[in-house]
Amino acid sequence: MTSILTNNAAMAALQTLRSIDSKMQDTQARVSSGLRVGGASDNAAYWSIATTMRSDNMALSAVQDALGLGAAKIDTAYAAMESSIEVMKEIKAKVVAATEQGVDKTKIQEEIDQLQEQLRSISESASFSGQNWVATGNDTVTAPVEVTVVSGFIRDSNGNVSVSTTLYSLDATTPDGMTVLYGGDANGLIDYNSGIIGSVSDTFDAFVDWDNDGAVGAPAAEIAGVSIDQLDITGLTTPGMQEALSLVEYGLQQMTSAAAALGSISMRIGMQEDFVAALTDSIDSGIGRLVDADMNEESTRLKALQTQQQLAIQSLSIANTSSESILTLFRQ
Repeated sequence: MTSILTNNAAMAALQTLRSIDSKMQDTQARVSSGLRVGGASDNAAYWSIATTMRSDNMALSAVQDALGLGAAKIDTAYAAMESSIEVMKEIKAKVVAATEQGVDKTKIQEEIDQLQEQLRSISESASFSGQNWVATGNDTVTAPVEVTVVSGFIRDSNGNVSVSTTLYSLDATTPDGMTVLYGGDANGLIDYNSGIIGSVSDTFDAFVDWDNDGAVGAPAAEIAGVSIDQLDITGLTTPGMQEALSLVEYGLQQMTSAAAALGSISMRIGMQEDFVAALTDSIDSGIGRLVDADMNEESTRLKALQTQQQLAIQSLSIANTSSESILTLFRQ
């Protein structure tokens, strides 16, 4: 039946055109944004996962920055400790040279004085972002102080998140485990009477064979109450020179141990930085697989929809034109 009130063919063509237009809008949105899942309405599960992982990636980016800051602190402390070890080697060489009979110990002591001042200078300047890990002002003369470096961001299987840290002890009190050249007092100032360089010889009696006779802990007669920072060889006898050499050697061992600890943490941070960078790339890739649009597919689909749209417009035009043929019945 032909009717001037109801054009079923035109309505069908219009419905098809609307459907094609809707599909074109979706395809154009994917092409313009590059996303197959741009919102929760596209795919709630994939959108939720992608949103969570993007937030984790932002956290990992912050971890990378924190790792860089931590690495800078440790590298500064390690560089200071390494330079101090070289100075200690020089002091050791001067003490050995002073054991030779006929040597002017006063002249050698003048050189040692300068090396002692250099140790202080290195310790005072080894600060990064207000933190000094070789001459700390954090009251380490009372007890060791734990400092931390951010090392990772963790999300467990239950969805709980946490930040992992690496600990390093700033110790100016443990006789056989000191990690700082000088300690710090309660006012945040360097205490030159503590730490590896500032602690007096009596502190190490239980660990040092002062006169090299195989008896650890023998009293250090001539250098009792003297530290590396205060060492003066001008009035020492031959046994006293041996005790001075033992004091310097023990300090050198402690500094080497502290430098090794800093170096191991620096290595770990470097490995963690590489891992975090790789993990970030992996998460980005995983998110892309969930929500990114295949541009080859989308461009092909858009071309097909454009063709369908043109055909639907043509079909609607034909349907509307067919109704006009009724007018011929009323012509005279």
